[in-house]
Amino acid sequence: MERLIPSNSCCDPWPHLTSLCFPIIQVTTGGRASYYVSYRREAFAQIKLPKYSLPKDMHIISTDENQVFAAVQEWNQNDTYNLYISDTRGIYFTLAMENIKSSRGLMGNIIIELYEVAGIKGIFLANKKVDDQVKTHITYNKGRDWRLLQAPDVDLRGSPVHCLLPFCSLHLHLQISENPYSSGRISSKATAPGLVVATGNIGPELSYTDIGVFISSDGGNTWRQIFDEEYNVWFLDWGGALVAMKHTPLPVRHLWVSFDEGHSWDKYGFTSVPLFVDGALVEAGMETQIMTVFGHFSLRSEWQLVKVDYKSIFSRRCTKEDYQTWHLLNQGEPCVMGERKIFKKRKPGAQCALGRDSSGTVVSEPCVCADWDFECDYGYERHGESQCVPAFWYNPASPSKDCSLGQSYLNSTGYRRIVSNNCTDGLREKYTAKAQMCPGKAPRGLHVVTTDGRLVAEQGHNATFIILMEEGDLQRTNIQLDFGDGIAVSYANFSPIEDGIKHVYKSAGIFQVMAYAENNLGSDTAVLFLHVVCPVEHVHLRVPFVAIRNKEVNISAVVWPSQLGTLTYFWWFGNSTKPLITLDSSISFTFLTEGTNTITVQVAAGNALIQDTKDIAVHDGEYVGEISRGNNNGLIFCVPLEHMSSNWVKITRRVDNMDVKIKQRFLLQDKHSKLQLLNQGSEYFYGLKVTSVPEDQILVAVFPGLPTSAELFILPPKNLTERRKGNEGDLEQIVEILFNALNQNLVQFELKPGVQIIVYVTQLTLAPLVDSSAGRSSSAMLMLLSVVFVGLAVFLIYKFKRKIPWINIYAQVQHDKEQEMIGSVSQSENTPKITLSDFTEPEELLDKELDTRVIGGIATIANSESTKEIPNCTSV
Repeated sequence: MERLIPSNSCCDPWPHLTSLCFPIIQVTTGGRASYYVSYRREAFAQIKLPKYSLPKDMHIISTDENQVFAAVQEWNQNDTYNLYISDTRGIYFTLAMENIKSSRGLMGNIIIELYEVAGIKGIFLANKKVDDQVKTHITYNKGRDWRLLQAPDVDLRGSPVHCLLPFCSLHLHLQISENPYSSGRISSKATAPGLVVATGNIGPELSYTDIGVFISSDGGNTWRQIFDEEYNVWFLDWGGALVAMKHTPLPVRHLWVSFDEGHSWDKYGFTSVPLFVDGALVEAGMETQIMTVFGHFSLRSEWQLVKVDYKSIFSRRCTKEDYQTWHLLNQGEPCVMGERKIFKKRKPGAQCALGRDSSGTVVSEPCVCADWDFECDYGYERHGESQCVPAFWYNPASPSKDCSLGQSYLNSTGYRRIVSNNCTDGLREKYTAKAQMCPGKAPRGLHVVTTDGRLVAEQGHNATFIILMEEGDLQRTNIQLDFGDGIAVSYANFSPIEDGIKHVYKSAGIFQVMAYAENNLGSDTAVLFLHVVCPVEHVHLRVPFVAIRNKEVNISAVVWPSQLGTLTYFWWFGNSTKPLITLDSSISFTFLTEGTNTITVQVAAGNALIQDTKDIAVHDGEYVGEISRGNNNGLIFCVPLEHMSSNWVKITRRVDNMDVKIKQRFLLQDKHSKLQLLNQGSEYFYGLKVTSVPEDQILVAVFPGLPTSAELFILPPKNLTERRKGNEGDLEQIVEILFNALNQNLVQFELKPGVQIIVYVTQLTLAPLVDSSAGRSSSAMLMLLSVVFVGLAVFLIYKFKRKIPWINIYAQVQHDKEQEMIGSVSQSENTPKITLSDFTEPEELLDKELDTRVIGGIATIANSESTKEIPNCTSV
């Protein structure tokens, strides 16, 4: 964010071209503000505040006399500001006063209680807050030295005032008027040098009670009280006379005029009817010498304008005898801002009218430079009365980083002459910066950053790096930048890389970017760890279709593209409101409740976030069977389903060929109404309808990828009784029904006209027949080049009520690997009957098979790879 900070004045010789002598821009990055200044429309340069300064707000107080006065609010300040003053170019700022009080104006604007006395350069008044007390201070050399105001010796009645510094002093309200028709609480005029009128009080601190009006005729050295209540005071006749009107909400009829700088006042009535005064307008340069007062006679009356012509109170024009000289002093010292000044003023009591050029400087002579004519330079702090020493954060032996070998620079002595100070000779030569040749420097403070400040770049796009160095010879330092991906570049100096170094990363990951700078005096390194990301386009959640309650399940997510670098995974299970967060693409989880559970994974890569959701059937495990892929036997499809119809599914190749993108919803059913194939997201679920076997007990999952393979699960009945649970014959009956249906070619469906798909148990290296009603042999020859097979193991898990907890049931069909299958009849003849008595004892299989088949089988399914081998497939 950028914000232009306006100044209050202009030092440009062509003000019609720009209204700003020092245009200052605020740039906020990452919540921290930086400020840039342009001197006379030159290139913007960053403002240099002391390094411990962390500004959160800045206000420009003044840009007069080729210098910037800035009020800066630090990070730990609330109602106070620090005053900083700049060099002649507005770049290097030094601290002039801390904790200047601020307040809010009527419009909510910030008012800094700092006042510059008009007509005399270098004199400022400031209200400083110390230990919750606000006290008024004055300076005669632009903030180098400050002191409290000495209270008047006597009050308005002539009684002595007992007020000893520093415990008691005079305090003034320094808010200037925001209303042009009000005099404000403090005022001075350049045409009346040394005359200052302000509202304030005497005591240990500034108060808003027991206030009066005070005046100084000598530029703030001494003060007198002129009213014991608050009055508005205006300057008349170029400052030759004063007019005062009581500041009150009550109606008034009189005003007071003084010709002797407030020593005496004459009372005049300006209206016969008391007027509620809202304001007054005084034009000091008007030849008609008229003051306009406006207000209303009552709260309901209209506005009234009263013109007061005070020309008649001046008897004549002032002559030479009516003037006197006045010497500007600073506590008796005649040299102020490096010169002696003598002003011409009208004698007190001379009731004559001044002219436009009647007042001004008569004599101005330079003084010999003394300590008070110099302030501490940037990077230095004052210790004691006049000694400037380097600050803890500044190294005076280090020239600017732009200083190259063979060039020269001005080496500061720790002092700089106050801007607009006109002193000569004396200490000027001693404190003036000396020109020195730029020394060779070893590289130090090397930094490598990206142009946008981010630590994330996108694969395939430009990443721009900028190399910065705090110290070192920019023109004689070799630079090398290693991008961390096997590519590095080198430069002889900093000139070619001022606009940054661009690089395109071709892969994702975390890269260590290393910058190396070296010259004949030393070297330095800098490291940046850059995260290169590739937008995540797809995520596929791989989960088993059936899980056993209280048994750990392995779940994984596959993303595409595969080379994405570091990813964050958010896992939601069931109705959980808080995710599990991992950096790994797989996770293990134990389901505690039966039924259908939902699993959702979200993958975050940079600013991209995608998700996938799957359902898993969780059962008690007391009555669960599975026919799954194995090394010997199982379920296969004669034809790779993915390649048969472009209108059915569209294969999108992903990691391990496990991701399938559904092109449209479909419903396929075999000719005997024994098998239904339904679209369920990116996986395929089959409800196998076989006589006497309920549909909700059979679940077949067909996996994407090649070769086409499936898992068959035997689920427990929904209303399972204790008697039914223990019936071993039910399990044998289901097994026999399933194998008979598979081996008798009852499980088949028409994939497309002329092609029947048969599903049954077979060996890994053999191919089932392709049944075609139109032409069996021709269809077999057509499919010969595209058939891929996989063996699927069949095993059932059954839990009895007795002490033996688990039984593993397997069905194997032994075939000769080189024997060619001739028909479905021979297939069924060679398939043995399966009964429970054919299996080994449950105790022997418990430890060996259960965990590896049920739990490990899931991981095997998720990580299997498809084969491109073409098996034999014949038909008769």
